Amino acid sequence: METEILQGLMLPFVGTALGSACVFFIRGNLHWKVERSFTGFAAGVMVAAAVWSLLIPAMEQSAHLGGFAFLPAVIGFWAGILFLLFLDHIIPHIHRESNQSEGPDSTLSRTAKLVLAVTLHNIPEGMAVGVVYAGLLSSGLRPGCDGISGASALALSLGIAIQNFPEGAIISLPLRAEGVTDRNAFLYGVLSGIVEPVGGYLTILAVSYVVPFLPYFFSFAAGAMLYVVVEELIPEMSQGRHSNIGTIMFAAGFSLRNYNDATGKYLYIADNHGKKLHMYLIDCPKGYEVDHINLDTLDNRSCNLRIVTHQQNQINQEFPYNL
Repeated sequence: METEILQGLMLPFVGTALGSACVFFIRGNLHWKVERSFTGFAAGVMVAAAVWSLLIPAMEQSAHLGGFAFLPAVIGFWAGILFLLFLDHIIPHIHRESNQSEGPDSTLSRTAKLVLAVTLHNIPEGMAVGVVYAGLLSSGLRPGCDGISGASALALSLGIAIQNFPEGAIISLPLRAEGVTDRNAFLYGVLSGIVEPVGGYLTILAVSYVVPFLPYFFSFAAGAMLYVVVEELIPEMSQGRHSNIGTIMFAAGFSLRNYNDATGKYLYIADNHGKKLHMYLIDCPKGYEVDHINLDTLDNRSCNLRIVTHQQNQINQEFPYNL
C-alpha cells in the first residue's frame, strides 16, 4: 500500500516535470491558442476533480447527519477559499500576462514571482491528492460505503498529472522568454511542482490524526482548487482576443476527468506478481481470501470487499450477498 500511495503522490509532480522539459524541445513561445487551450483544459480538470472527487464524497461521508449532511462540505469549502485568499495576500507573485504584482511589496525578481504564482496554484492540487489517499487509508476506520478506492484515488492523481503537463510547459516557456536559460527554466518549473507531493504527504499526516473530520478536508481541498480556477485560470483563458478555444478545452478537460473518475472506481490493477488491487486494499490474513460481495471484480470499493474462507468465496459465486 505504501508504494501505491507514494506513486499516487508523485504522479502530479512527474506531470509538471515532463511539461517543464518542453523547454528543451520547443523553440519560441507557445501560440496563444495553444496556451489558452492548455489553460482551459487545466481548469476543466480541476473543476471536475473538485466536484466529483472531493465535494460529493464529502457530502456522502456526512450522510449520517441527515438534513445537515451538507454542512461539513460548506464549512470546509469556505475554509479552503479563505485559506487560498490568505496565501494570495501574503505571498508576492505575478501572473504571466500581467505587469502588476500581487501580494505584499517585494524585491523579488519577476521570474521568482512567476514561479511563486504557479507554486500557489499547485498547493491545492497536492492537498487534493493527499486527502483522497488519506481517505483510502482511513476507509477501514469508518462504516459505510464511502466510494473511495485505490483506483479512484489513482484516477484523481493521474487526472491532475495530465493537467500538470501543459502547466509545466506554460511556466517554463514564458520563463525562457523572460531571459532565463533553458536549464534554469526547467528547474524553476520542476521546483513549482515540488509542493504537490510535499503538500499531499503533509495532508495525509494531518488527516490520519483526525479521521472524523475527513469530509472537512475533502471540501477544504475542493474550495482551494476552485479558488485557483476562478481567480487565475478562467481570467487567463478569457483575456486578449476573443476565442472559444478555452471554453471548448475546459469542457474537454471536465469530460475527461469525469471519464477518469468513472473508470477509476472500476479499474483493474495487478502488480508484476499478479497480486490484484483488492488484495492491497484489505489486510487479508494468511489462508483467507478477499471476496467481492456483488461479484463485480472491478468494483474495489471498501464496502464491496470482505474477508472470507475459500469455501465461503465459492459459495458466494452461486449465492451472493448471503454470507
